[in-house]
Amino acid sequence: MPADTSVKYTRTPYLVVQRDNSTRKDVYGTIGDSVVLQAQLLRGENPSTTCVVAMHPIGSPGYLPMFSALARAGFHVLAAGTRYSNGDAALIMENVLLDLGAVVKDAKERLGYERVVLAGWSGGGSLMMGYQAEAEKPVIKLTGAGEHTPLADTRLTPADGVMILAAHRSRHHLLTDFLDASILDESRPDERDPHLNLYSPENPDQPPYTAEFLAEYRAAQVARSRRITAYAQERLAGLKAAGRHQEEHCFVVQGTMADPRWLDLAVDPNDRAPGSYLGDPRLVNDGPSALGRFTTTRSWLSQWSYDTAQVDAADAASRVTVPVLLLENSRDDACPPAHPRAIYEGIAHENKQLSVIEGANHYYSGQKEHLQSAVDHIDGWLTQNGFDR
Repeated sequence: MPADTSVKYTRTPYLVVQRDNSTRKDVYGTIGDSVVLQAQLLRGENPSTTCVVAMHPIGSPGYLPMFSALARAGFHVLAAGTRYSNGDAALIMENVLLDLGAVVKDAKERLGYERVVLAGWSGGGSLMMGYQAEAEKPVIKLTGAGEHTPLADTRLTPADGVMILAAHRSRHHLLTDFLDASILDESRPDERDPHLNLYSPENPDQPPYTAEFLAEYRAAQVARSRRITAYAQERLAGLKAAGRHQEEHCFVVQGTMADPRWLDLAVDPNDRAPGSYLGDPRLVNDGPSALGRFTTTRSWLSQWSYDTAQVDAADAASRVTVPVLLLENSRDDACPPAHPRAIYEGIAHENKQLSVIEGANHYYSGQKEHLQSAVDHIDGWLTQNGFDR
């Protein structure tokens, strides 16, 4: 039976404040030794012992169609932003886990919810699975830059279930999939290898791509990520060697939207249309809105580096013991279909479900019926696992 999405709900904004004694402040607007997180509680008239907690590394999920629809269906939804809601140029994923921990703890201890179900849409998926893994079986001792993180000294409050909704496995795997492999020297990003330039008419390898070209291209993407990682590590080491331990180096990464999937629909196939979720990938490749354009040494090593970033849903999945739901949208042009399947395969227990919403695009744009279908899947899964609304 379809979930009723006509329930009236209230939207109550509030703040979650946590201590942060870091000497280095990497977020504009940080007040003293406090981090202030903006949150909204979306709830209907009926009480519930279960709260769905939504968070994304950047931005605010409170106005995304998915979470408003869940509130209209009668679920209590707590949608919170992180300290990096205004941008990810200096984002440290270990800090994002701490922010989510503060929100989950507040939901249980102050708001009084008995059970919390984490809901990660898009980039929030890796955050939720990574958080639950650290709450159940922590392994992170240092940041991706090899520095102390308060996360190592914090006992995260575990959730009671996890939902991965139209989500990729991690920010670093996604960016590596998107890196323009034709850039061989970061100091000369306009000089590109025609053989690896997906957007060059001089490239002899055009769609449909051969398996040999794809293997070469993917290997070149990883190699480029590793060159940037080495650069970030060297710059950070140089600052510390000069006694400038808390200083930072900011830099630009060009060419971050060149995934063969957008030009050849047979690569990691689903029902998507040609092109990227941000528009013409050739233009977005060097535009200001693409992933990873502006970053810092510590942020690159924590969230974008193929080798040093630590929050990865597929890698974390084996440490998660609570029920997990994964929803994949069949026309998704943002999250590669291989990613949710890798997460699903990584979960060691049997209380896991992977469902495909046929015909749905990434944002459910103009697709109320597909959004309803997604809500119905979530409703059924929550009910099956004893979570009330």
